[in-house]
This record gives sequence, C-alpha cells and structure tokens, in this order.
Amino acid sequence: MAQTPQQRAANARFAKREEAKMGKSFNLATRPKGDFKSPISRGWIIALAFVLCGGLIFELLKLFF
Repeated sequence: MAQTPQQRAANARFAKREEAKMGKSFNLATRPKGDFKSPISRGWIIALAFVLCGGLIFELLKLFF
C-alpha cells in the first residue's frame, strides 16, 4: 500500500520531531516539585503500621489490664 502525500507529510513532521528529541536527557527541573504521590496508598500504610506496632500495643495493654 503506497503512502498518500498527506501521510508522507505527516510522517516527515513526526520524524523531524523525534529527531529533535534524540540525545536530550530528561530534565528534572521541568517536573513539578509539589506533586509527589506515594506508590503505596494511605490505607496500606496504616495496615502495615498496625501489623508492626499493633503487637506491641496489645502486649502493653495486657500488662496493665
């Protein structure tokens, strides 16, 4: 299947854009600084804290009551 003139022009524009990107490294200064999102949800963090600290809390309660 042959390319139409419109496809050829679109491919040339795309190739030019991609060629301009080559060799450029990712600049950390362009990323927004305030939009940090944790990879672990808040619910999982609470569950993990309960598992890690919950035994200690139950043992302390058992000592006093």
